Amino acid sequence: MWLTEKFGVSVPLVGAPMANVSGGKLTAAISVAGGLGMLGAGSGVSADWIRTEGAIAAASGKPYGVGLMAWSVKDRPEHLDAVLELKPALVSLSFGDYTPYVGMLQKEGIVVAMQAGTVADAREAIEVGVDVIVARGAEAGGHGRNAVATLPLLQAILDLTDLPVLAAGGISGPRGLAAVLAAGAAGGWIGTAFLTCHEALTPEPVRERVIEAVETDTVYGTVFDAASRAGWPDEFGGRALRNPYFDTWEGREEELKADDTGHADYVAGVRAADPARTSIYAGQGVGALTTQTSAAAVVGSFAAYRTYLQAALNDGAK
Repeated sequence: MWLTEKFGVSVPLVGAPMANVSGGKLTAAISVAGGLGMLGAGSGVSADWIRTEGAIAAASGKPYGVGLMAWSVKDRPEHLDAVLELKPALVSLSFGDYTPYVGMLQKEGIVVAMQAGTVADAREAIEVGVDVIVARGAEAGGHGRNAVATLPLLQAILDLTDLPVLAAGGISGPRGLAAVLAAGAAGGWIGTAFLTCHEALTPEPVRERVIEAVETDTVYGTVFDAASRAGWPDEFGGRALRNPYFDTWEGREEELKADDTGHADYVAGVRAADPARTSIYAGQGVGALTTQTSAAAVVGSFAAYRTYLQAALNDGAK
């Protein structure tokens, strides 16, 4: 299996790089447990934060990765400089023009991934020369496209290329991992399942809200990006838990971009970790989260994918 050959993982999953969730501690814990952890380097962090958290991730001695947004790197080139210094095993570059950076990373021996939300995205990534494609379906939490669901997207991209393809979106446990592996994916790109891990940066009130959430509680849009003024292109909205703040501003995103009171209310909500006002990015698999746990336990639970694959091969007999 490609992930095992390339990174030595024992469970074919990559922990999705989630800003404000995937710090060095969670990244290392996922890698130590047998997956490949990814550091979520959001646009608001400093280059020193990347270096510090990257050092924590690297201290385990296991391979790890870093996730960057191309639109942010354009404005914050020091983020890329920090990653080039760290030389992680994998770097994800998506959401904007990532073309100028792929070769720079590959020259340092770094594997480059790109998150594709459509077949057109995947074609572009192939032409640019990335090493692995993440088929990110609309079910996925966080930022990306809301165009195509995971399964149809995964099948189309697998038919398009011989590059390794990871599946992202709605893979909440071993059954989902077994499903995408059976289709031909090289592994799962797993984010939401790690939100309530002890090692995550997720604030306590947010953890509690995530545990309470059911699969129908997520919503896709750009309200929180308009509120944060972080710089996300409107082309890439985000899937998060619906809350009163979102309901207040949905359909008024352009107005919100210029509303200082609305912006201040959101910032205050983020600082207070108030589930009613802050963005809680999560995918449609959020209903599977019922408790706080460890990254090792989550990775271990995904290892049961073998049971479901074997049952399928035996015509359903376990």
